[in-house]
Amino acid sequence: QVKLVESGGGLVQPGGSLRLSCAASGNIFPLNAMGWYRQARGEHRELVASITSGGSTNYLDSVKGRFTISRDNAKNTVYLQMSSLKPEDTAVYYCNGLLVDAGWDSYEYWGQGTQVTVSS
Repeated sequence: QVKLVESGGGLVQPGGSLRLSCAASGNIFPLNAMGWYRQARGEHRELVASITSGGSTNYLDSVKGRFTISRDNAKNTVYLQMSSLKPEDTAVYYCNGLLVDAGWDSYEYWGQGTQVTVSS
C-alpha cells in the first residue's frame, strides 16, 4: 500500500504563489496516475490536475496557465505549483494516486489534505 502525505499549504495573498508537495511512502512509479483534488467548504470535490505515469497532464479549466503538476519518481513526490492565486482557489487540497493491478481492479490512495487559503 501507498501512504500519501501533503504539505505546503497555508495562507497566501491573492496573486501569490504556493507549492504543494505530496510525499509517498513507497515508489510512485507503478501508479498509473496521480493528481490533486480540492474541496471548498460546502462544495463538491473536484479534480484540479493529474499526471499519468507517462507524463501526460490534465488541468481543470479554471487553473490552466496558473497551476503546474509534476512528479519526481526518484523522490517519490508529486508537486502542484500554484501561481496567480485567487480567493476562489481556497480549499482543502488532496493528493491522490491511482493503481490498476494485473486483475484490472483499481485502487485509490488519498492524503489527509492540506488547507490553502487565499485572502488579503
